[in-house]
Amino acid sequence: MFDQEKTSHSPLAVRMRPRILEEYVGQEHILGSGKLLTRSIDADRVSSIILYGPPGVGKTTLALCISERTKASFESINAVMSNVEEMRRVIAGAKNRLVMSGQRTILFIDEIHRFNKAQQDVLMPDVENGTIILIGATTMNPFFSLVSPLLSRSLVFELKALTKENVMTLLKRSLVDKERGLGNILVDADEKALLFLADMCDGDARRALNALEVAVMTTPKSENGRVDLTMCVAEESIQKKIVQYDADGDVHYDTASAFIKSMRGSDPDAVLYWMAKMIHAGEDPRFIARRICICAAEDVGNADPNALLVANAALSVAEFVGLPEARIQLAQAAVYVACAPKSNAVYLGIDKALEDVRTKKSGNVPAHLRDASYKGAKELGHGQGYKYVHDHPGHYVAQEYMPFKAEYYQPTEMGYEKKIKERLENLRKRA
Repeated sequence: MFDQEKTSHSPLAVRMRPRILEEYVGQEHILGSGKLLTRSIDADRVSSIILYGPPGVGKTTLALCISERTKASFESINAVMSNVEEMRRVIAGAKNRLVMSGQRTILFIDEIHRFNKAQQDVLMPDVENGTIILIGATTMNPFFSLVSPLLSRSLVFELKALTKENVMTLLKRSLVDKERGLGNILVDADEKALLFLADMCDGDARRALNALEVAVMTTPKSENGRVDLTMCVAEESIQKKIVQYDADGDVHYDTASAFIKSMRGSDPDAVLYWMAKMIHAGEDPRFIARRICICAAEDVGNADPNALLVANAALSVAEFVGLPEARIQLAQAAVYVACAPKSNAVYLGIDKALEDVRTKKSGNVPAHLRDASYKGAKELGHGQGYKYVHDHPGHYVAQEYMPFKAEYYQPTEMGYEKKIKERLENLRKRA
């Protein structure tokens, strides 16, 4: 079983950990009626699974509840403190147990992403032949952190941050539970104070329960012998809101993706929110600035050519002044890009041209466009027939500039690009 025993000295979050599946709160999207995981547990046919989600959402608890429901033996190790030798010992015990009594073994590995490739490979043969039922828990995207063969032999379930209602259920349960919770202490809990804890924990039940315990155990009792859990007490009992953000992992890329898509979608409020999250979490301002520059060219393009100028200026200033002041220039540029008219015509055009270069026969440069500046070029016919545009009315003259006919840039009716489109259409009519 788990190494950490539930004693009166254990934190409230440990003591109140659900013991059976019926006590489990949240994750209805994988544990609802008729869901695959629920059916597997009820039929005692659980296969190897990977539980992936942020801290405090119930990954370890769910593993424990599954083990309680099944007939399998349960072994638990932590990838931070474990090694190959310990894994081999557990697997050897599982093999012996299977031979002697026919009982299968659930091996729960917390923070399984901490295992390197070689350590993960050790698990492969026994996961594949069913000697062990692996339940791995990770806060990192398993498709980035686990080897493909292990993923192909496991079901991946993503656990989501608990809702405010889920956390409220756990908080209220803890206040009335006399065996494991705070039920033996008379507490007058303000509903608003509990809602504040449920909101500030950001879906992390462990953090909410720890804050509740601090609030109750450190607040002096009033004259009537009761603890008044007020909003003021709740605010003092929980630390600054923690933003879940990993500098090189899943949340990092998801947040950046939301930031870019909000600029593309012309929602300046969402842009400022996702930027604020990145800045608060310590993101490199140059990373943010680069994303703004990319969006300015890819999604705004010639609909507003100034967008790229503003984005590039923000990049330069951000590198020069740094945070916290750079937040202002970055915000200005991001909002400008978000509010600008959108066109991806240039982006589509260059990709279409690249595809032609990759897949079609490479065309030679027409003779009249070739370099004629060196001695002997005229004898080769280079540059002959080239029409210098400034010698013609309107500084335009029709001539061939490509080895074959193709149209890559198709300007839209958006913003300044509408003028570009009109000019090109007029020039093509003259041609």
